[in-house]
Amino acid sequence: MTNILTTTDNILQVAIVISFIGISLSLALLLYRVISGPTLPDRAVALDAIGINLMGLAGLMSIYLITTKLNDVILLIGILAFLSTLAIAKYLEKGVIIDRDVD
Repeated sequence: MTNILTTTDNILQVAIVISFIGISLSLALLLYRVISGPTLPDRAVALDAIGINLMGLAGLMSIYLITTKLNDVILLIGILAFLSTLAIAKYLEKGVIIDRDVD
């Protein structure tokens, strides 16, 4: 029985390390897209994808540390990424984020 548990633990550790490497590589490529994106919508999509990757990274970290305390962090990153995507989309569409009616 302990042999199965150690094998499962080893497989989980290898999968977590491979996932960390994959997400880190993805974050590096997305950072390149944000810096050298040809258009502003490309940069906005890359920023949104960075937020999603950060959520995945926090989820992997919570699995690795065997804790549920990072779930709030994951939700916070998701909310902030969503709001920033809305703000960037509004800025790209209208040119301003906050509309002021000065009449």
